[in-house]
Formats: sequence, structure tokens, C-alpha cells
Amino acid sequence: MPFSPVEQLEVPLQKVNITDAFWLEYQRLVKDVVVPYQWLALNDEVADAEPSHAIENFRIAAGRSDGEFYGMVFQDSDVAKWLEAVGYLLAKSADPALEKTADEVIELIGEVQQPDGYLNTYFTVKEPQQRWSNLAECHELYCAGHLIEAGVAYAQATGKTRLLEIVCKLADHIARVFGPGEQQLHGYPGHPEVELALMRLYEATGERRYLELTRYFVEQRGTQPHFYDIEYEKRGKTSHWNTYGPAWMVKDKAYSQAHLPIALQQTAIGHAVRFVYLYAGVAHLARLSQDQEKRDICQRLWQNMTQRQMYITGSIGSQSSGEAFSSDYDLPNDTAYTETCASIGLMMFANRMLQMGADSQYADVMERALYNTVLAGMALDGKHFFYVNPLEVHPVSIPFNHLYDHVKPVRQRWFGCACCPPNIARLLASLGHYIYTQRPEGIDINLYIGSDAEIQIGEQRLHLRQSGGYPWQDRVLIEIDCDCPLAATIALRLPDWCADPQISLNGTPLQVAPQVQRGYLRLTRQWCSGDRLELTLPMPITRVKGNPLLRHVAGKVAIQRGPLVYCLEQADNGSELHNLQLPADAPFSLLAGKGMLSGKTLLQASGLRISASDAAQQPLYRFNPAPAEMQPQTLTFVPYFTWANRGEGEMRVWVDEK
Repeated sequence: MPFSPVEQLEVPLQKVNITDAFWLEYQRLVKDVVVPYQWLALNDEVADAEPSHAIENFRIAAGRSDGEFYGMVFQDSDVAKWLEAVGYLLAKSADPALEKTADEVIELIGEVQQPDGYLNTYFTVKEPQQRWSNLAECHELYCAGHLIEAGVAYAQATGKTRLLEIVCKLADHIARVFGPGEQQLHGYPGHPEVELALMRLYEATGERRYLELTRYFVEQRGTQPHFYDIEYEKRGKTSHWNTYGPAWMVKDKAYSQAHLPIALQQTAIGHAVRFVYLYAGVAHLARLSQDQEKRDICQRLWQNMTQRQMYITGSIGSQSSGEAFSSDYDLPNDTAYTETCASIGLMMFANRMLQMGADSQYADVMERALYNTVLAGMALDGKHFFYVNPLEVHPVSIPFNHLYDHVKPVRQRWFGCACCPPNIARLLASLGHYIYTQRPEGIDINLYIGSDAEIQIGEQRLHLRQSGGYPWQDRVLIEIDCDCPLAATIALRLPDWCADPQISLNGTPLQVAPQVQRGYLRLTRQWCSGDRLELTLPMPITRVKGNPLLRHVAGKVAIQRGPLVYCLEQADNGSELHNLQLPADAPFSLLAGKGMLSGKTLLQASGLRISASDAAQQPLYRFNPAPAEMQPQTLTFVPYFTWANRGEGEMRVWVDEK
């Protein structure tokens, strides 16, 4: 089928080749370990892991197997995200065996698709008469969105359009079912995702109806009479989930950002993943439809989320109830939910905000989420995963205190709700999409990741080569290659954590301040092959303190170097981390990691420990005690993303400052 893609601002993955050691190791893990491991998990071939049954559900729905649907109502999405990750890998290097497996899965998916385009194994196998009857709870549009994203990725990677044709048929079915017409459903997804997927499908195909369907879903959200109430009454007040009581998803409309039309929403609220997925789609729609009102909405909610409801690690969603935001400045460390998927969605939202206009605040958050929470979501071996990413863990308390039911002190092999592992795989496999933003006049460099990139400016080719030891070292070298002198703008992000960036062009220092716009140093000139930009981003060890309204970190300090947030672990510092103090004037030194942390930069400082010998023999409370005795202790800080790779133990990001 012919397609007329819309011009995109992402540099195609085939044109970005990651070269630095830090990220090459992660991309190797995804290709050699994560994707094969997840394929085994999707086929229930991982010992001691929660069963998935996701591939078997498709076989049953296709009539190849007998049996019952098993798993979450959204189990299909795990297969879709796996396929999307495979697409990104194939865009970088041929793998005939992996491509053959993916093609077979795609054919299986095609067999499940109904004649009218509908595609969902849960409702095909289990409740075929209940299609589209429970949008608030049942994830049909969410699963469709992930499959659409996979279809776009796979076609762009391989040139094969079979899955793209399947998802276009599915999207066309959705466009017939939903809309303002009298015979259409006037609803929208309880779990946003299809919005950002449809915008990607619009970019890939040029079919305007996909953009208009996105607009309908976005603008219909939260209108009255409320669709979730209408469908709840229509199906006899039945509910799919009863986690917090019957129909809690229907009643708690803020949970799915459906309490108000988006134009009236003032704060980040509800399920954190749903929020960032929704507004990634809204931002994409705002740019491609040149809708200033939607752009303003995105900016308003972005500011609330990042300035009042985001953790220092670039994670969001402070409470386990509803996997949700709570209120401004409510950011507890030990009960934090901070789902891995939420930080991945935050990166997607940030990237689309960057595409609307270069502003370093978006790339700063994108980098913070990537180097801290996203990487923490997967163990260094690529086979164990965190769903939840707290900033403080006390393993002894977890089995006995139900406030910590969601917290795991060690990463898990798999999950019954396995959204996070394949999400990490697709993000890391597509990392090239986040490094650069292409503009008509040139290119913005958002992330300092060693890579080669080729972009087209008018009729001419511009080739960039980034190198350096980021995030451990502060020097970034950018080399230019072009066929002939080329007038263009190269924009370099100046990170928020860097107080004194320095840059030189062909060895000559440049004045930074006059050429900075919204946090990007914009260099417009006639570029020639052999031009060299050298950017130095000094990385002093920085103490970070919270806003006075952040009660959870009062009197405490966090440690950051470059983009990396650091933490204390029991493996280096012993137990009872709450008894450690960092003197305000203590100098730091760098330490090379060993063993599992080989190649990582650790930090050390002279600290203090409250003496607590025979504490279990002392009274629970003491009246007017003498000042506590303090013992000197060397404090060792490790990058937050590396914690829990050396066994179970305590961890904390925020430490008391003496």
C-alpha cells in the first residue's frame, strides 16, 4: 500500500549510530540479552518467573491452540512493545533469525484480526460480545496504541508493511467506531496511549484521519455528560477491576485524567503513566496542527509536574494508590511509587515538547529521567527489573509494613503486569530518537551521547560525530563533515546542572552568553568539513537541597555529579543508613568502581555515624539525653542507577547534613 509520510523532526534511527562505550553496552544488552530473554518470558520459558501467556493468548485467539485467555486485560501490549523494540534493533543491524521470528509473530497477529479490523485477544477469546463496552477500565485502545507504534517502527526499520497494514486496518476500525456521529461512540481511552500512537501513524502515512481521530479523543476527554458514567450504566454497573472497590476507575475520573476537559486541567494528577502518555500525544498533536492552546496546556501541566511533583531522579508518581501523583510537594522517599514506565513516558513527553520548540528545561528532565530512573529499572545483567523506583529502602521493614507492599529491595525476573521490562527495551533500542532534534535550519543536540548522525539540510548533507566520556567525563567533542561549506545552525544544550560551560571552535574559545537562547547555545555559521567544537561541562560534585516545602528532605542533602544522582548503599556503608551524616564542609573524591561497578565512577567523603552500640538494649525513648556520640566513617556514594546490583540491602538518596 502507498504511504506519504509527514516530515518528521526525529533523525531516523538508521542515520544515528551510537558509538560511546556507556551506551553501546546497554544497546548490546538489549540486543543480546533483553530481547531474547523477554521472548522467552512472553512464551513462559523463564524458570521461577511469573507466567506471561501473552504469545499463547494470540495462538488461542487465532485458533492455533485450545485454552483460555490468561493474564491482564492488557497482556497484548507486552507483545507489541517487544515487536517495537525488535523493529528498532533491526533498523540498526540485520538479524535474519530475529526478523524471521518477528515476521511469524506478525502473521499470528494478522490471523487474530477480525474482518472489521478489530484486534484484541482478551475480548476475542473471553468476551467477544463486550467489545468497546468498558473504555474506562479495559485497555482496548491502549493495546491498539502499542500495536500501532510497533507497526510504525517495524515498517520504518525493515521496509515491510505487513504489520503497518494490520494496524492501519485497526486504526480505521477505531475511526469508524469513535467520533461525533450519532451511531458512533463518544468515548476515549481510560488508559491514554493511542493518542501518541495515532500521531506517529499520521506521520508515517500522511493520512489526516489519524490526526483528526487523535483530536477527537483529546477534546472529548472529560466532557459532560461523562462517557464513563454512560457506559457504566449501559453495561449494568459491572466493573472489571475491584482493587479499591467496585467501579473505582469509573468513579475516580482524575485517575485517568478524565475529570475535566484538558483545557481546564491545572495540575498533574492521577495515574502518572497515563498522564505522560496522554500529554505526549497532546504535544504531538499541538505541533502538527499548530494549536497554540494545546501547546499552552502542555506547558502549564509540564511546569506543575516538573517543578512541584517530580523527584530528583526524574521519576514521577509519588503514591502507590493508583500509581499516581498526589499533591504539590508531596514526595515521600520510601513509599514512592515512581514507576519505570512513568519516567519512560516522561521522556516521550519531553521529546515532543522539544520538537515544539527548543528549550533546555525539557532536555534537562529527559536526561535526568534517562540516566537515573530509566536505567535503574533494569539490572546491569539485563535480566532483572524494577517496576517501582523508591529513593529510600529499608528491606527489614518491607515484609511487615503494607505501606511498602509495592516496594521490592531487589529487581524481579518478570512481572504478572509486565509493562516495564519491554518498555525499557524499546526505549533503549530507540535512544537515537532522543539525542537530536532536526530543524529546517540545522540541528539541536539534546543529549551528549557519543554518536554519528547524518541530517539533510535543504539539498545538502551534514554529518556530526560526537565523542567523549560522558556521563563520567566533562569533555564533549563534536566534529563536522559536509560535502561543501554549509550554512546551518548547530545548537548545544547547556545542562541545568552545569554552572560554567565552556566551548571552543577549532581551538578558539567562544563567548557563550550572547548566543544562548532558552538554554541552547546556537551557533549559526558556514560550516566546513574538519570543523571541531569542543564543549567542556565541568562536573563538580554538587550538593542538592530541596524546596523548603519538601518536608521529606528537610535537613537532608542529595549528591549529584553531572547528570547522575548518587545514593548510599548498605554494601559500602553498613546498615542503619539513617544514622549517617554528611558534614557540610566535607570534600569529595572520585573512586573507580570495581566488580559489578567496574567502569563506574563512585564518590567518597568523610562522614559521621551516630554511635549506636547495643542500641537494642537501650530504652525506646530517652529524656534529655546527652548529645549523641559520633564516629568518623568514610561515606561511599554510588550512581543511583546501579543500586541493588550487589545483593539486598538498605539504600537512600537523601542523607542528613551535619
